[in-house]
Amino acid sequence: MSGTLFGLGLSQQHDANGQPMVGCLLYLYAANTSTPVTAYKDVGLTVGQEHAWPIIADANGRIPAFWLADSSYRARLTDANGIVQFDELSVLAIGSSGAVTVDNTVDPNALFTTGMPVWLPISGLKAGFVRMNGRTIGSATSGATERANADTSVLFAYAWNNYSDTICPVTTGRGVSAVADFAANKQIGVIDMRGRGPFGLSDMGNTDAATFTGATFTTGDGVTAASFGGLASVVIAQANLPNVALNISGITGTVPMAAQLANLQTGGAAINYQGTIGTTPVTFGGLTGAVSLGGSGTAHNNMPPFILGSWYWRL
Repeated sequence: MSGTLFGLGLSQQHDANGQPMVGCLLYLYAANTSTPVTAYKDVGLTVGQEHAWPIIADANGRIPAFWLADSSYRARLTDANGIVQFDELSVLAIGSSGAVTVDNTVDPNALFTTGMPVWLPISGLKAGFVRMNGRTIGSATSGATERANADTSVLFAYAWNNYSDTICPVTTGRGVSAVADFAANKQIGVIDMRGRGPFGLSDMGNTDAATFTGATFTTGDGVTAASFGGLASVVIAQANLPNVALNISGITGTVPMAAQLANLQTGGAAINYQGTIGTTPVTFGGLTGAVSLGGSGTAHNNMPPFILGSWYWRL
């Protein structure tokens, strides 16, 4: 039981100027999802006859014939540079030979769309996402360090249009548009979430709650999305010590014996003491000097309990 998507197999795709879109890319997913599906070169869906994913058009911009198992599918077409031409969330495979169950009840707002982040307690790559690690994305020939592929074009534009060059820098500087920069094989940096946790903006459409007053920001401020801040450890400054006075009172001592006084020097000459030295304690007054608090100046750990994983950014 198999079919194909009406109007796509053996069709020739053209750009806005009527020119064939050589090497355009057809991405096929399960309907209303971002889960890739396999298309086949024969109606029997024979193992070993799978198309590459995505399906690549030929030198005339023509998409080859393909077949899919009975169901509905999401079809997303981009040009060779990854610029989206259409993205249909649910298309029925025509030509099925059996009953077809179509579920169109999925809320599109419940799906992951380009630019949505997800945190998972794992490491490594995740299909359909790039890691939010401060590296770069771009076209297949861009030399991008996190992902160099045509399928990054939509996220490239999302980052270009939503974040400043400080947050998502473009190699060699930003041009006139995201489309132009992607076509020029530039790279754009993804948001860097390494070792960072998320907090809400201080305003989020309301008045500034001023909750970040006194906070340390590496980039940006409390009301700018994707600003960086915080420190893992802090050295306590004297100004941060408790405002407590150390009281000194009632200190007593013993006058030294005459034999000991004779050894003291004042201006290079021995003290000439006349009289009898006893051992009666006397009270000292007007003391000056420094009192050690016994600290070492070691940085204070500023981290709460945590668990580590990876942040991913939807393509």
